[in-house]
Amino acid sequence: MASSRDVDDPTREYPEVDDQVATRPAPSEPQDPVAAPAGDARPGLGGFARVVIFTGVVFALIVAMCLGLRAINVLPSFDNPFSDKTTDRSQPVLLQSMRDLSRYVAADGTFQVIVDLQENKENIPEFLLNKRTLFVGSGTVEEYVDFSTLSEGALKVNNADKSVQIELPAPQQGQAALDMERSYVVAEERGLLNRIGGAFSNDPNQQQRVYQLAQQRITEAARSSGLDQRARDNTEKMLSGLLTSLGYTTVTVTFAAP
Repeated sequence: MASSRDVDDPTREYPEVDDQVATRPAPSEPQDPVAAPAGDARPGLGGFARVVIFTGVVFALIVAMCLGLRAINVLPSFDNPFSDKTTDRSQPVLLQSMRDLSRYVAADGTFQVIVDLQENKENIPEFLLNKRTLFVGSGTVEEYVDFSTLSEGALKVNNADKSVQIELPAPQQGQAALDMERSYVVAEERGLLNRIGGAFSNDPNQQQRVYQLAQQRITEAARSSGLDQRARDNTEKMLSGLLTSLGYTTVTVTFAAP
């Protein structure tokens, strides 16, 4: 049986440990740089998905707010940032003249003409030098009687038999006025040299000549259209109705020679 001395003595199988070595802290184990600590709050794949979803929701709310403000005309339209823009820098209208008119427009006529104007050079092929414009012109011509030229004895009134005799000047025809909303250019043809020259300069007189020719043709056509006789008839009906309403029973209207 072992004595108490043997129990109190240190175990002889193990070496003695130095006190300084025993008090030193144990070296820490190497940590994996990839593995995150247990208490780390950095988002992983699930956190990134939440950020994307939150950003999408915020963007959708902003778009909905913009559409709502646009619907109530608070924000301008942004459909096409490169849409056409028209700027009117015209000057104020100036009154040049004013006059009193004593004419009675008894009739008017609307005419349409097709102008085919071509300008080229002799002995030069048309594919080199050629200007051709096909234009459809629509215009109105008025036929009127000017009462300002009535002479002193033009009106003869007989109160005894309630008769009136009126001698009027012959109806006059105005110049044709082109209706630009109904007039248009159908086609234009230019030679090779005309196209090259048109790239550096433009000829506004060509268009003006077409307009003048259309106006001239319509004015000439109105003279033989019977518009003059219609104006005479309408003027006579107007004066007869007016004087009859005043109590006269016989109204005679004559026109002077043109």
